[in-house]
Amino acid sequence: MTKVAGIRFKPAGKIYDFDSGAFVLKIGDSVIVETEQGLGLGTVTVPPEHYEDPENKKVLKQIFRIATAEDFRKREENKQLEQEAHNFCLDCIRDLDLKMNLFSVESTFDTTKLTFFYTADGRVDFRELVKLLVKEFRIRIEMRQVGIRNQSKQCGGIGRCGREICCSLFINNFDPVSIKMAKEQGLSLNPTKISGLCGRLMCCLTFENNTYINLKSALPKPGKLIETPKGAGRVIRQNVLRGSVSVLLGDQTEIEVSFTQSPCKKSYDK
Repeated sequence: MTKVAGIRFKPAGKIYDFDSGAFVLKIGDSVIVETEQGLGLGTVTVPPEHYEDPENKKVLKQIFRIATAEDFRKREENKQLEQEAHNFCLDCIRDLDLKMNLFSVESTFDTTKLTFFYTADGRVDFRELVKLLVKEFRIRIEMRQVGIRNQSKQCGGIGRCGREICCSLFINNFDPVSIKMAKEQGLSLNPTKISGLCGRLMCCLTFENNTYINLKSALPKPGKLIETPKGAGRVIRQNVLRGSVSVLLGDQTEIEVSFTQSPCKKSYDK
């Protein structure tokens, strides 16, 4: 029987399963693990649990050891290398006049590879750029083009709510976001009001969308005629959070009818 622990390499990155072996680990412990790219420094996010795989279909990498002070010093050295590589690559991009936006550089823990993350409108011929990078750093180079949402996730920032943006804080995978969600929640359709730092629709529109759909399903739709204590009227607005609707009566007065305290007696289509 194998003991499996969940390891994360970035604050809001994907959680990977590793064989914890005989190590006694708790959430927040830093460990050195074996990855496809070599050794890596990660953080325990899910404590070790017994995992049964009778057919041995799941092959897991091993947790190599618990991180030491020397490993943390190594990580600081890697950060310096990443900053140097970032600055050098920016100079090369400017000299080669490439249409790309470099925003992050990551080094493997054992400094055998540098990965350069960038965004671009289309494909970029970076062959000359890679030659310059290999000549300068003498290690393996990988250029990775990502979407604008991934850029925000890696760079982080503060959203219009005043808190750290969700994608860099806790979102592991990006769910589809549509303008219909903003309409469902009665939000302004002004792009500047419902767009995040990445320029795309805010991820938080998905958080309460199902709740709004369920609440609105219990209320009559705008345009329907309903019977109220003050007479028949037409629904002109749903007040979802209050659990009520605004009704326009025959004498052009507007009243609010609650469906939690005073449910309507009858509703029917136009």
